[in-house]
Amino acid sequence: MTDNVNVNAILAERGKTHGKFEDHAKISQDLKTILHYSDNEKWELLSNDQKEALDMIAHKIARILNGNADYVDHWADIAGYATLVSNRLTSENS
Repeated sequence: MTDNVNVNAILAERGKTHGKFEDHAKISQDLKTILHYSDNEKWELLSNDQKEALDMIAHKIARILNGNADYVDHWADIAGYATLVSNRLTSENS
């Protein structure tokens, strides 16, 4: 029971920052559908880290749109995922 209380407290706190989970999930899945199933079929040409970075960026965009847009971690995380891919590409092309 204690664990459930802690989880509920965490979820309540996250809800203040990220908004209602079901709403976030809808936005996130809509964005990912656009990414994964665009007409140009380039998604399949991306590396795994590029795909995952774009998925996580879509997730963070959904949090911004659904929750507190001024929560700096959302913006820093987007920059972080893009930087991870950029760093790999830079090191491979050095």
